[in-house]
Amino acid sequence: MTTATEFAPGLTVQGFDPPLKLSDFKLIAFDMDSTLINIECVDEIADAAGRKPEVAAITEAAMRGEITDYKESLRQRVALLRGVTVAHMEQVLAERLQLNPGAEALVKACKAAGLKVLLVSGGFTYFTDRVRDRLGIDFTRSNVLETESGPNCGQLTGRMVDQAWGDICDGAEKRRTLLEVASLLGIAPAQCIAMGDGANDLPMMDAAGLSVAYHAKPRVREQAMVAINEGGLDRLLEVLR
Repeated sequence: MTTATEFAPGLTVQGFDPPLKLSDFKLIAFDMDSTLINIECVDEIADAAGRKPEVAAITEAAMRGEITDYKESLRQRVALLRGVTVAHMEQVLAERLQLNPGAEALVKACKAAGLKVLLVSGGFTYFTDRVRDRLGIDFTRSNVLETESGPNCGQLTGRMVDQAWGDICDGAEKRRTLLEVASLLGIAPAQCIAMGDGANDLPMMDAAGLSVAYHAKPRVREQAMVAINEGGLDRLLEVLR
Protein backbone atom coordinates (compact mmCIF):
# COMPACT_ATOMS: atom_id res chain seq x y z
CA MET A 1 0.00 0.00 0.00
CA THR A 2 1.29 3.46 -0.90
CA THR A 3 2.13 5.60 2.13
CA ALA A 4 -0.56 8.19 2.79
CA THR A 5 0.49 11.83 2.55
CA GLU A 6 -1.19 14.84 4.10
CA PHE A 7 -2.88 16.76 1.30
CA ALA A 8 -4.22 19.38 3.73
CA PRO A 9 -4.62 19.45 7.52
CA GLY A 10 -6.80 16.51 8.52
CA LEU A 11 -7.01 15.23 4.92
CA THR A 12 -4.72 12.49 3.58
CA VAL A 13 -4.43 10.87 0.16
CA GLN A 14 -2.60 7.84 -1.21
CA GLY A 15 -2.34 6.01 -4.51
CA PHE A 16 -3.08 8.94 -6.82
CA ASP A 17 -2.14 12.54 -7.55
CA PRO A 18 -4.88 15.03 -6.61
CA PRO A 19 -6.84 16.88 -7.62
CA LEU A 20 -9.16 14.72 -9.71
CA LYS A 21 -12.19 15.94 -11.64
CA LEU A 22 -15.52 15.29 -9.94
CA SER A 23 -17.16 15.04 -13.35
CA ASP A 24 -14.95 12.05 -14.22
CA PHE A 25 -17.08 10.03 -11.80
CA LYS A 26 -20.70 9.00 -12.38
CA LEU A 27 -21.80 7.46 -9.07
CA ILE A 28 -21.07 8.14 -5.39
CA ALA A 29 -22.03 5.54 -2.79
CA PHE A 30 -22.40 6.47 0.87
CA ASP A 31 -22.59 4.42 4.01
CA MET A 32 -25.16 5.96 6.36
CA ASP A 33 -24.46 5.48 10.08
CA SER A 34 -21.51 7.59 11.28
CA THR A 35 -20.79 8.59 7.66
CA LEU A 36 -23.72 10.45 6.15
CA ILE A 37 -25.38 10.84 9.58
CA ASN A 38 -24.03 11.45 13.07
CA ILE A 39 -25.28 8.34 14.90
CA GLU A 40 -25.36 4.54 14.82
CA CYS A 41 -29.12 4.06 14.64
CA VAL A 42 -29.11 0.56 16.11
CA ASP A 43 -27.33 1.86 19.22
CA GLU A 44 -29.82 4.69 19.69
CA ILE A 45 -32.82 2.37 19.23
CA ALA A 46 -31.29 0.06 21.84
CA ASP A 47 -31.24 2.95 24.29
CA ALA A 48 -35.03 2.55 24.59
CA ALA A 49 -34.57 -1.02 25.82
CA GLY A 50 -31.85 -0.05 28.28
CA ARG A 51 -29.38 -2.06 26.24
CA LYS A 52 -27.33 0.62 24.51
CA PRO A 53 -23.97 -0.27 26.12
CA GLU A 54 -24.32 -3.94 25.16
CA VAL A 55 -25.42 -3.17 21.59
CA ALA A 56 -22.89 -0.35 21.12
CA ALA A 57 -20.03 -2.65 22.16
CA ILE A 58 -21.00 -5.13 19.42
CA THR A 59 -21.33 -2.28 16.89
CA GLU A 60 -17.91 -0.90 17.75
CA ALA A 61 -16.24 -4.31 17.45
CA ALA A 62 -17.95 -4.93 14.11
CA MET A 63 -16.92 -1.53 12.72
CA ARG A 64 -13.31 -2.09 13.77
CA GLY A 65 -13.36 -5.41 11.94
CA GLU A 66 -12.94 -7.49 15.09
CA ILE A 67 -16.16 -9.40 14.37
CA THR A 68 -15.79 -11.08 10.99
CA ASP A 69 -19.41 -12.25 10.67
CA TYR A 70 -21.24 -8.94 10.25
CA LYS A 71 -24.58 -10.61 9.60
CA GLU A 72 -24.46 -12.50 12.88
CA SER A 73 -23.36 -9.40 14.79
CA LEU A 74 -26.34 -7.48 13.38
CA ARG A 75 -28.74 -10.32 14.19
CA GLN A 76 -27.44 -10.26 17.78
CA ARG A 77 -27.98 -6.52 18.07
CA VAL A 78 -31.43 -6.56 16.46
CA ALA A 79 -32.52 -9.39 18.78
CA LEU A 80 -31.82 -7.06 21.70
CA LEU A 81 -34.27 -4.51 20.22
CA ARG A 82 -37.29 -6.76 20.73
CA GLY A 83 -40.16 -4.81 22.27
CA VAL A 84 -38.86 -1.37 21.27
CA THR A 85 -41.65 0.62 19.61
CA VAL A 86 -41.80 2.41 16.28
CA ALA A 87 -42.63 5.51 18.33
CA HIS A 88 -39.16 5.34 19.85
CA MET A 89 -37.59 5.10 16.40
CA GLU A 90 -39.52 8.24 15.49
CA GLN A 91 -38.02 9.88 18.58
CA VAL A 92 -34.51 8.86 17.49
CA LEU A 93 -35.22 10.32 14.06
CA ALA A 94 -36.59 13.57 15.44
CA GLU A 95 -34.21 14.18 18.34
CA ARG A 96 -30.91 12.43 17.64
CA LEU A 97 -30.37 11.87 13.93
CA GLN A 98 -28.59 14.69 12.13
CA LEU A 99 -26.78 14.84 8.83
CA ASN A 100 -23.05 15.07 9.30
CA PRO A 101 -21.43 18.42 8.43
CA GLY A 102 -21.00 18.92 4.70
CA ALA A 103 -23.43 16.14 3.70
CA GLU A 104 -25.87 18.41 1.90
CA ALA A 105 -23.10 20.39 0.21
CA LEU A 106 -21.32 17.27 -1.05
CA VAL A 107 -24.48 15.60 -2.37
CA LYS A 108 -25.52 18.85 -4.06
CA ALA A 109 -22.11 19.22 -5.72
CA CYS A 110 -22.14 15.61 -6.90
CA LYS A 111 -25.61 15.91 -8.40
CA ALA A 112 -24.65 19.19 -10.09
CA ALA A 113 -21.66 17.40 -11.65
CA GLY A 114 -23.96 14.70 -13.03
CA LEU A 115 -23.31 11.94 -10.51
CA LYS A 116 -26.03 9.59 -9.26
CA VAL A 117 -26.13 9.00 -5.50
CA LEU A 118 -26.42 5.64 -3.75
CA LEU A 119 -27.06 5.14 -0.03
CA VAL A 120 -26.16 1.58 0.96
CA SER A 121 -26.38 0.76 4.64
CA GLY A 122 -26.21 -2.02 7.18
CA GLY A 123 -28.80 0.06 9.02
CA PHE A 124 -32.54 0.21 8.52
CA THR A 125 -35.00 1.42 5.92
CA TYR A 126 -36.90 3.41 8.56
CA PHE A 127 -33.97 5.83 8.57
CA THR A 128 -32.48 5.41 5.08
CA ASP A 129 -35.83 6.27 3.46
CA ARG A 130 -35.98 9.56 5.32
CA VAL A 131 -32.36 10.46 4.61
CA ARG A 132 -32.99 9.58 0.95
CA ASP A 133 -35.98 11.90 0.78
CA ARG A 134 -34.16 14.74 2.53
CA LEU A 135 -31.12 14.66 0.24
CA GLY A 136 -32.76 13.55 -3.02
CA ILE A 137 -30.75 10.32 -3.16
CA ASP A 138 -31.30 8.16 -6.24
CA PHE A 139 -30.81 4.61 -4.92
CA THR A 140 -30.91 2.98 -1.47
CA ARG A 141 -30.40 -0.45 0.00
CA SER A 142 -30.68 -1.32 3.71
CA ASN A 143 -32.35 -3.70 6.15
CA VAL A 144 -36.01 -3.92 7.20
CA LEU A 145 -36.89 -4.30 10.89
CA GLU A 146 -39.84 -6.63 11.46
CA THR A 147 -42.71 -5.33 13.60
CA GLU A 148 -45.34 -7.22 15.54
CA SER A 149 -48.94 -7.54 14.41
CA GLY A 150 -51.99 -7.96 16.64
CA PRO A 151 -51.92 -6.74 20.27
CA ASN A 152 -48.24 -5.76 20.10
CA CYS A 153 -48.57 -3.89 16.81
CA GLY A 154 -45.86 -1.26 16.50
CA GLN A 155 -43.25 -3.16 18.51
CA LEU A 156 -40.09 -4.65 17.05
CA THR A 157 -39.87 -8.45 16.99
CA GLY A 158 -36.09 -8.54 17.22
CA ARG A 159 -35.81 -9.86 13.67
CA MET A 160 -35.27 -8.52 10.17
CA VAL A 161 -37.34 -9.17 7.05
CA ASP A 162 -35.79 -10.91 4.03
CA GLN A 163 -35.93 -8.84 0.83
CA ALA A 164 -35.87 -9.69 -2.86
CA TRP A 165 -32.10 -9.19 -3.02
CA GLY A 166 -31.27 -11.18 0.15
CA ASP A 167 -31.40 -11.17 3.92
CA ILE A 168 -28.93 -8.62 5.34
CA CYS A 169 -27.01 -5.76 3.77
CA ASP A 170 -23.48 -6.56 4.93
CA GLY A 171 -20.12 -5.69 3.40
CA ALA A 172 -20.48 -8.19 0.57
CA GLU A 173 -23.95 -6.89 -0.26
CA LYS A 174 -22.70 -3.29 -0.21
CA ARG A 175 -20.09 -4.23 -2.81
CA ARG A 176 -22.62 -6.15 -4.88
CA THR A 177 -25.04 -3.22 -4.76
CA LEU A 178 -22.38 -0.75 -5.91
CA LEU A 179 -21.51 -2.98 -8.86
CA GLU A 180 -25.19 -3.65 -9.62
CA VAL A 181 -26.03 0.06 -9.75
CA ALA A 182 -22.92 0.79 -11.82
CA SER A 183 -24.01 -1.88 -14.30
CA LEU A 184 -27.52 -0.43 -14.35
CA LEU A 185 -26.05 2.97 -15.20
CA GLY A 186 -23.72 1.50 -17.81
CA ILE A 187 -20.58 2.73 -16.07
CA ALA A 188 -17.35 1.10 -14.91
CA PRO A 189 -16.49 0.59 -11.21
CA ALA A 190 -13.59 2.98 -11.82
CA GLN A 191 -16.19 5.74 -12.29
CA CYS A 192 -17.59 5.15 -8.79
CA ILE A 193 -16.73 6.76 -5.45
CA ALA A 194 -17.42 4.84 -2.23
CA MET A 195 -17.42 6.54 1.16
CA GLY A 196 -17.60 4.90 4.59
CA ASP A 197 -16.17 4.60 8.08
CA GLY A 198 -16.32 0.94 9.13
CA ALA A 199 -14.87 -2.42 8.19
CA ASN A 200 -18.11 -3.46 6.47
CA ASP A 201 -17.59 -0.59 4.00
CA LEU A 202 -14.22 -1.90 2.80
CA PRO A 203 -15.58 -4.33 0.17
CA MET A 204 -17.44 -1.58 -1.71
CA MET A 205 -14.56 0.84 -1.18
CA ASP A 206 -12.16 -1.70 -2.70
CA ALA A 207 -14.44 -2.09 -5.74
CA ALA A 208 -14.71 1.66 -6.43
CA GLY A 209 -12.39 3.86 -8.44
CA LEU A 210 -12.02 6.21 -5.46
CA SER A 211 -12.36 5.11 -1.83
CA VAL A 212 -12.98 7.67 0.90
CA ALA A 213 -12.80 7.18 4.66
CA TYR A 214 -14.74 9.64 6.80
CA HIS A 215 -13.68 9.95 10.46
CA ALA A 216 -13.13 6.22 10.09
CA LYS A 217 -11.74 3.29 12.05
CA PRO A 218 -7.94 2.90 11.72
CA ARG A 219 -8.13 -0.08 9.36
CA VAL A 220 -10.42 1.85 7.01
CA ARG A 221 -8.27 5.00 7.07
CA GLU A 222 -5.21 2.93 6.21
CA GLN A 223 -6.82 1.35 3.15
CA ALA A 224 -8.72 4.34 1.76
CA MET A 225 -7.35 6.51 -1.04
CA VAL A 226 -8.72 9.60 0.70
CA ALA A 227 -9.12 9.93 4.46
CA ILE A 228 -11.08 12.85 5.91
CA ASN A 229 -9.99 12.94 9.54
CA GLU A 230 -11.08 16.48 10.38
CA GLY A 231 -13.98 18.60 9.15
CA GLY A 232 -17.04 17.73 7.09
CA LEU A 233 -17.92 15.39 4.24
CA ASP A 234 -17.59 18.22 1.74
CA ARG A 235 -13.83 18.24 2.30
CA LEU A 236 -13.80 15.64 -0.47
CA LEU A 237 -14.36 18.60 -2.80
CA GLU A 238 -10.82 19.76 -1.96
CA VAL A 239 -9.59 16.62 -3.74
CA LEU A 240 -12.23 16.58 -6.49
CA ARG A 241 -12.43 19.83 -8.41
